[in-house]
Amino acid sequence: MRVLLVEDEADIADALQRFLQGQGHAVDHAVDLADAEAALAVAEFDAVLLDLALPDGSGLELLRRERRRGNRVPVLIATARDQIEDRIAGLDAGADDYVVKPYDLGEIEARLRAHRRRATGDPAVEAFLGDLRIDRIGARLFRDETEIRLTSREWAVFEALFSARGRVLSKPVLEERLYTFDDAIEGNAVEVYVSRLRTKLGSGVIETRRGLGYLIP
Repeated sequence: MRVLLVEDEADIADALQRFLQGQGHAVDHAVDLADAEAALAVAEFDAVLLDLALPDGSGLELLRRERRRGNRVPVLIATARDQIEDRIAGLDAGADDYVVKPYDLGEIEARLRAHRRRATGDPAVEAFLGDLRIDRIGARLFRDETEIRLTSREWAVFEALFSARGRVLSKPVLEERLYTFDDAIEGNAVEVYVSRLRTKLGSGVIETRRGLGYLIP
């Protein structure tokens, strides 16, 4: 997943970013509403982790604006505000979930994954593709109970293509799943990861549409 983390407390942001990146996710960090809005205007994210108390206003302002614009990205509010009226306001503004600090990092990541699955229309935690069994919780693939080991970025490409099964994803779209704004993007990175996946999974799993991109049919 590519996640936008909107959090102004440096220690919390650093811990979340390190943990989520360690789980194989690409994480962009915004410290205020202006940064977050700028990021959402130029990139497509799989989920947003949103604090409410930000230096230039409330995260609810950003959430309401994005929902009015038709942005349906899953949003998980993570805040110190624990009053029931705050929870109601957040959910009524369009949040998909609401957790209160302090929280467990593993639970945050699990919630983000769950909302991502629901957003793609397939909430199942296990799926099948031919003779492949896909563990979407553990980000693991099996064939005949033998695990096919993928790197985090190989998994990111596979998961993006599988979630969009039947639709072609362009190279720029796949790059957005792999890299944050701060990453240096290698020109042939997507081609390299697709080639590695074909070697591990079989040549027929991912198809190329020349001039358009890739798909899992």
